[in-house]
Parts: sequence; C-alpha cells; structure tokens
Amino acid sequence: MKWTRAVHHLQELAQVCQNMAGRPATIFPLRVASLWTFADVLTSQDDLDCLQVVLAVDLPLDQVPWLCPPAGAEHWSHATGLSKKPVLAIWRSTRAPLWNHRIRAPLLIWDEHGVRDESGDHEVDACSALRQGTAQELRLPEPAPAEMASRLEAELAVSLRALESATAAYQERRFSPGRLEPLADAVWHASAGYLDILAAR
Repeated sequence: MKWTRAVHHLQELAQVCQNMAGRPATIFPLRVASLWTFADVLTSQDDLDCLQVVLAVDLPLDQVPWLCPPAGAEHWSHATGLSKKPVLAIWRSTRAPLWNHRIRAPLLIWDEHGVRDESGDHEVDACSALRQGTAQELRLPEPAPAEMASRLEAELAVSLRALESATAAYQERRFSPGRLEPLADAVWHASAGYLDILAAR
C-alpha cells in the first residue's frame, strides 16, 4: 500500500469514527472515543504492508486486554467497512495509558472532542500535519524505561486475567451444543496478548 493511500485511509477512518459517534447507542453500543496511528506510517513514506491504528474505547481495562477486541468490535468493524480495508486495528481502553511496547509515540488522528494543539486553543488536522512532515510534535512522547516497565507489569496482570477467564469459559462450554469458535478465538487472542507482553517484559 502506498504511503499516500495509507494517509487517505486514516482520513476516511476519522470520518467514519465521527459518523459512528452520532449513531444510536442502542444499535452500536461500542463507542470509539479516539483514533490513533503508530509505527511505519509515522516514520517514513515507504510503502506499507498495512496501516496500524488504535481504536480507544471507554471500557474497563479487563474488557480490553492487549490484542483482545472488546464485545461489539466485530459488529463495529463490519458496519464501518474497516474489516475490508488493509488496516490492523488494535483496541485499547481510555482508562489507562494508550502506549506500550508496540504502540510507541502514537499520533492522535481523531477524538470525540476534537484534536487540539498543546495550548488547547486550535484544532489540528493530524493528517495534514502528517503529509507536511510536521506531525512529530503532535505525537505522544516516549515513556521513560521505568514507566514502560510499570506499564508492562500492569498489562501482564490484565492479560493473565483475560487468559484465565477465556480458558474457563471454553472449558465450561467445550462439550455443550453450539459453536466453539468464538470461545476458541477468545482464548487465542488472550494467549497471543499475554505471550507478547511476557516476551516484552
């Protein structure tokens, strides 16, 4: 994917987030509070395998463990067309730091309250800044090593609880009628998240 196309996808996704924010919560109970991007699209203008974004939601940490989509994420992704785009979406809770060992110095693209500069006085078009090469100053700063270590410890605890819960749910339903795929997927996501954080720590 061309870098310019990736930035175009960011703009489209920001508009989608804005539109979804106005849809009835009875139909789309999962509400995205902010959209961020990180990784290669911020560091060069080379072609990308995929665009990496973060969708932040106002949910408890235990409902959004690392690499585990929250309830309603699949419905949201299909309704918005996100599932058909070359975009890797990672879901995060707004109730803890967004960054971790993978999400380094992310850039805020859209926020339900608007994206503003450091003074809070002027709204910012992050995609325009990205095109103009001035987005660096809008990115979150890199955490200190001690902050990163603390964040990984906290994330590991959340991931372990998610893995234990998903495994128990699978075990309980293993020999019951019905599809096991959603339960197995939950175990897989929780396992992948836990192992990834364990390796980083």
